Amino acid sequence: MAKRVVLGLSGGVDSSVCAYLLLKQGYEVIGLFMRNWDSMLNNDILGNNKISQNICPQEQDYQDAMDVAKQLGIKLYRIDFIKEYWDYVFTYLIDEYKKGRTPNPDIYCNKYIKFDYFANYAFNELKADYIAMGHYANQINGELFKAKDLSKDQSYFLAQLSNKQLEKVLFPLANITKDEVRKIAKELNLKTATKKDSTGICFIGERKFTEFLKNYIPSMPGNIVDIATNKIVGTHSGAMYYTIGQRKGLNLGGYEKPYFVVGHDLNKKILYVANEDCPEYLYSNKLIATNPNFLTKNYDQNNLTAKFRYRQDDIKISLKIIDKNTIEVSYPNTDAVTPGQEIVIYDKNKVVCGAIIDKIFNGSNLKDYIR
Repeated sequence: MAKRVVLGLSGGVDSSVCAYLLLKQGYEVIGLFMRNWDSMLNNDILGNNKISQNICPQEQDYQDAMDVAKQLGIKLYRIDFIKEYWDYVFTYLIDEYKKGRTPNPDIYCNKYIKFDYFANYAFNELKADYIAMGHYANQINGELFKAKDLSKDQSYFLAQLSNKQLEKVLFPLANITKDEVRKIAKELNLKTATKKDSTGICFIGERKFTEFLKNYIPSMPGNIVDIATNKIVGTHSGAMYYTIGQRKGLNLGGYEKPYFVVGHDLNKKILYVANEDCPEYLYSNKLIATNPNFLTKNYDQNNLTAKFRYRQDDIKISLKIIDKNTIEVSYPNTDAVTPGQEIVIYDKNKVVCGAIIDKIFNGSNLKDYIR
């Protein structure tokens, strides 16, 4: 009897091709579409260009998922995790921004929604033997690895999962490239073959981010200060709306050289910026990260690399375990390493651990408010 796989069928090309590949491998495949955000219920008004559309992007995705399920001859179920997403992902995101940190909601969405609530529903209600997702990643015996297509690898977003969560997960795209996915979809004439990849916040989508945050965090206007000269160069509507390294949206025209964000002081409502003459204010070479989630005990201490953000090249690091809740990581000078973001540590293609960046240190002994 064929093993049953419940696949997160999102209405995108990746999960569509996953369904086909799983069928080809002999599994019984059931699609499960998740709806995790309600713009009207969640007061998602400011910054939402699509609020007045006749059909919202989520409903279009559901229509596409239904069409693909029909094309491939599989059942499709639908489930709402709107409250769970708000409680475990979105509340965390807002709380972090209020602290002046920059969280990564995709990581918490995976940890609590896709691989927890979704998985529990799939195993308990739909009697799945496995769940499957359209991530570019791989797991072997509960350990997490990068995908073949390193340009699309999403292991970074999965590094807070547990070994137990990973054990019964299939990643059909582990060993094929995005180009191959598109080719398969076109050959099958799937509706999603040429559909653009989703972007923006996990399950929320593209937003004018500063305006979007104003729905949930009141404006706190203040001054923009050149950190090198201590001169006021502009004003802002809220320092917590900006992230380290940000260059766009500062509205600082008329200066010879463009500015970028290097830090903020929320108590004084100051947003600190620098220009290309002072790149040192954007660099760090050591960090403290908290709540490390180790996915393996077997790794080469002398061969570790890390990513401090998605789509970043791996950087050689040294790791020191302070205690079970804290790690220290040293690395060559790197720009825009940001508290609240995830550091993911690798031994070649194997994920060693993920942790939340808490504090940043700069070898030049710059003022501690730069982060």
